[in-house]
Amino acid sequence: MLNWRGGKPVIRFGTSGWRAVISDEFTFANLRRLTRAIAGVVSRRTGEPARLAVGYDTRFLSERFAAEAAKVLAEAGGPAYLSGEPLPTPVLAFAITHLGLDGGLNITASHNPPEYNGLKFSTAQGAPAPREITDQIEAQLAHVSDDPVVDQHAELLSLAPREAYFARLQELVDVDALRRRPLRVGFDARFGTSRGWLDRFLEESGATVVRVNDRRDPLFGGGTPECSGANLKSLKQAVKAEGLDLGLATDGDGDRFGVVDRDGKEMPPNMILALLADDLLRTRAWAGGIGRTVATTHLLDRIGALHGRELYETPVGFKHFQSLMEKGAIFMGGEESAGFSVAGHVPEKDGILAGLLVAELVARRGPGLGAHLHALFAEIGPLYSHRRDRRFNPESREILELRLKEVPASLAGESVRRTVSIDGTKWIRHDGAWLMVRLSGTEPVVRLYAEAADEATVSHLLDQGEALLP
Repeated sequence: MLNWRGGKPVIRFGTSGWRAVISDEFTFANLRRLTRAIAGVVSRRTGEPARLAVGYDTRFLSERFAAEAAKVLAEAGGPAYLSGEPLPTPVLAFAITHLGLDGGLNITASHNPPEYNGLKFSTAQGAPAPREITDQIEAQLAHVSDDPVVDQHAELLSLAPREAYFARLQELVDVDALRRRPLRVGFDARFGTSRGWLDRFLEESGATVVRVNDRRDPLFGGGTPECSGANLKSLKQAVKAEGLDLGLATDGDGDRFGVVDRDGKEMPPNMILALLADDLLRTRAWAGGIGRTVATTHLLDRIGALHGRELYETPVGFKHFQSLMEKGAIFMGGEESAGFSVAGHVPEKDGILAGLLVAELVARRGPGLGAHLHALFAEIGPLYSHRRDRRFNPESREILELRLKEVPASLAGESVRRTVSIDGTKWIRHDGAWLMVRLSGTEPVVRLYAEAADEATVSHLLDQGEALLP
């Protein structure tokens, strides 16, 4: 987010980095300011020149923005490690920890429309920077310039983490299961950074991969790089036409996943998180509980109870799982917006790893994720969840906030048992169904979430949530 104060642009971090429209707000000058602010904050915290990695996605000018950021870092004393190819965000996060760096910058606007670009800043732990650090970066912006780099011949170090990242995947994924039952998998990289990463690992593990949208296109085929909904039309068609076992997708920077079952139907991220949590608990001896954000399915609560594991609920944002993973409290973290990772990897969403673990599940148990889900429902009970995003007049924000402080007399005809307010407002009924309302911190958008044992109740809950909007 960016606005203007006293003639200077004011850059604000959202849940996952800074995003803005190319040329209008996302400019080389603003990028230099932000990079200098990051380098300054990191140097103050470490007492030495910042040692940072720089990656980029497949958007317009991303590689040139990345090179400019790397030059700024080298000017500040470096060293600066610059990727020579588009780099998925989880791979950059892994490279930071593998090389023992102080952090990293990825030039990406993730799943946003093509007119946007952005910057994600990851800490030395490979995690999205927490608010404590981004607040310091925003404050530092007032003390740095946007001047061009003086030394145009700064030496940049090469960042090439493919071999090490694949070795980590070999430790986390049961490759033998993939090889025992070679799959035919469709893969849609959404014209983004996962090309040559997820598909290559699958092929090296014995799978046959049918690729769609397998080229760089800064316009993302006329759509967005999201890996859900109408964007998966080509993948769904390929799965059905080719008789494939499974379809996998990742968003523009590879941190989110999308899954299509063998019948060509998209599997919601919440359902995939439930299947993965249950499968990992049955096949691994990993210690710890399950982490989920407040807006994510309570199927994970039931799976935790089934296997005797504790459930940890956090605010929205994958950065909240870092400390839980570091201290061994959770073996996996998941969020409804298709975010997933496991302990022993990086505390960052990894759509590549998620896709590979889904393929492993199918290779071991057979195609038909829908059937596996219904078998899980038979054991723990069904839950269905949906989300609606609605824009609203910013001037009516206070009215909505006041309404959210009142507990509804009932939700879709049932009484409310408790309210959760760690991020937004979430009302939970006595039968476990719930409605959540959360206002975006960066744009005039309200997000409505609901979950219940049947689709009709979910729809009624969301309608009730919309009725609250001024």
